[in-house]
Amino acid sequence: MAFSLTRVNRVLIQACETTPSVVLDLSLIDNIPVLRCFARTIHVFTHGPDAARAIQEALAKALVSYYPLSGRLKELNQGKLQIDCTGKTGIWFVDAVTDVKLESVGYFDNLMEIPYDDLLPDQIPKDDDAEPLVQMQVTQFSCGGFVMGLRFCHAICDGLGAAQFLTAVGEIACGQTNLGVSPVWHRDFIPQQHRANDVISPAIPPPFPPAFPEYKLEHLSFDIPSDLIERFKREFRASTGEICSAFEVIAACFWKLRTEAINLREDTEVKLVFFANCRHLVNPPLPIGFYGNCFFPVKISAESHEISKEKSVFDVVKLIKQAKTKLPEEFEKFVSGDGDDPFAPAVGYNTLFLSEWGKLGFNQVDYGWGPPLHVAPIQGLSIVPAGIVGSVPLPKKGVRLMTWCVEETHCQLFDDLMTNKLTSNKTE
Repeated sequence: MAFSLTRVNRVLIQACETTPSVVLDLSLIDNIPVLRCFARTIHVFTHGPDAARAIQEALAKALVSYYPLSGRLKELNQGKLQIDCTGKTGIWFVDAVTDVKLESVGYFDNLMEIPYDDLLPDQIPKDDDAEPLVQMQVTQFSCGGFVMGLRFCHAICDGLGAAQFLTAVGEIACGQTNLGVSPVWHRDFIPQQHRANDVISPAIPPPFPPAFPEYKLEHLSFDIPSDLIERFKREFRASTGEICSAFEVIAACFWKLRTEAINLREDTEVKLVFFANCRHLVNPPLPIGFYGNCFFPVKISAESHEISKEKSVFDVVKLIKQAKTKLPEEFEKFVSGDGDDPFAPAVGYNTLFLSEWGKLGFNQVDYGWGPPLHVAPIQGLSIVPAGIVGSVPLPKKGVRLMTWCVEETHCQLFDDLMTNKLTSNKTE
């Protein structure tokens, strides 16, 4: 989707008041090598005249409380990371304009046609190879709407933490003088000596093996209406006497139909991996306002024929629920330093990763003109089969599953299976 825009200003935004000049330690989970990347998203708003100015001013005020986000990553011996907040650093902000209307580009509803390079910030400065931890571009469209393109360093915030910061920016932009949630650093919730030799290595290894798989994954997107999900949940409860969540419904259907589509040998092991918030599992529980990384992988394995043929969707939901019950025990083992590194990535076509974004809070952020129409993720590594569970664009209700998980040879069958199974009256 081609269109032209002009980047009219680029600036490092700093806190509008004096902030502490400190070097802060990151947590053991923050230090995990696979998090040394930037999560990239596009946030589409249908209204917001002069949004760049309002957001820029709000960012400067929000950084008074969230000053670590204006720092830079600093590497110590053995790959340990800190946040250096001693220099005159800041958030990289780009102001852009275009004479295009959002309606003419379909509000960027088609994920495969979003011009990410145009909507994300450019000319990002580096200081000793360290980039700004938060990088943002606000593009104003001629209709009065705007698009925020965001790059956010995963090593300092998980999705909940990033959404908490954006919510604070929105509150300030709307004129609030007190934040709804005050930020809390608290990155020492796991003793650093635990697992240090497993999680932190001397040379910061690449997050994935250097021998990349040779497959290329195709983008697909599915909008699943809320009434279909609710019907499935009712039928699951009637059949089993148990309740299940919308995420468990989507995860079970997604894993089962994707396994059927890729048609592996029957005895091939397939895996589903998703990440669970563990703030409540820390002892004592992490305080409200914590915005670092605190999640843990939940992993389920089975033979291909079990998932694709033998087990019903209800059976797969039960597998997912059973795996989640083990989360407290597995997280405690990690905290105490027992066992292998659970965060070591298992990259391969047989492993499917799934993330839930619908409850993180991105879709509720309001800078003064209402929440975004929708929030779109940008694909990371093209060799990691993955899906993201988000929300359908307003005013519709339901779930949008955004995925890159199959090669071209499996794409049509997977598309057909998902479309037919998730829009029919039958849930089995």
